[in-house]
Amino acid sequence: MSEIQRARPKVDGGDTKFEPILYLDGVSVAFDGFKALNELSFYVEPGELRAIIGPNGAGKTTMMDVITGKTQPDSGTVLFRGDVDLTKMDEAAIATLGIGRKFQKPTVFENHTVFENLELALAGDRSARASLFFRLKDDQLRRIDSVLETIALTNLQDTLAGALSHGQKQWLEIGMLLIQDPELLLVDEPAAGMTDVETEQTAELLKEISVNHSLVVVEHDMEFVRALESKVTVLHEGSVLAEGALDTVQQDERVIEVYLGR
Repeated sequence: MSEIQRARPKVDGGDTKFEPILYLDGVSVAFDGFKALNELSFYVEPGELRAIIGPNGAGKTTMMDVITGKTQPDSGTVLFRGDVDLTKMDEAAIATLGIGRKFQKPTVFENHTVFENLELALAGDRSARASLFFRLKDDQLRRIDSVLETIALTNLQDTLAGALSHGQKQWLEIGMLLIQDPELLLVDEPAAGMTDVETEQTAELLKEISVNHSLVVVEHDMEFVRALESKVTVLHEGSVLAEGALDTVQQDERVIEVYLGR
């Protein structure tokens, strides 16, 4: 039995036990003989904000591809909410299940307003044209208003998404995921290309979201990772190299050698 299997049951408040919201154990993926993931094992607790760092080629993107069903692992276990086997599901089913993914480059509907982008995300499977003529219910309007406030775009709700700054587009896309109320959000390099002010605001945004959602954030910017004030997992050659508070992993000689010292 691996260390992660022994640690898997947690105790909170006496006899109350809960399962990790995300659980990977012994996950391996090879492409043409190259092991992108090599017996990768770690877990994320419900309501946790986790930062994932590591050098290029460490397996960060492949890990997210496996979690979201884009890539099937050659071996290993990938569980959501304790007993939902993600390796048996496709991308659409996993997204519907409550796992949202944000890629590094924002993908918003630039010819629609901020409000309309959130409306389209809330509409789900309906076509864009049908969605825009769909009359929102009061609770849906309140939901959009709440997300607009969270992503700090209330004053820009009537602005075309294409006119937003890079950082604001990132926030809008996070809002488009958030409005679907996923239990787990996977966010890829949200601070890339942002100004210092936007980077600081994004860290605060993700911390606020983590109050009610679990987040896994892949990032290279160490100052941004520090601002998240979260547990950090360092990947190297497809496996976990180190894990803990940022100050702890930054002092790990192995992490310095393969990543921070470069």
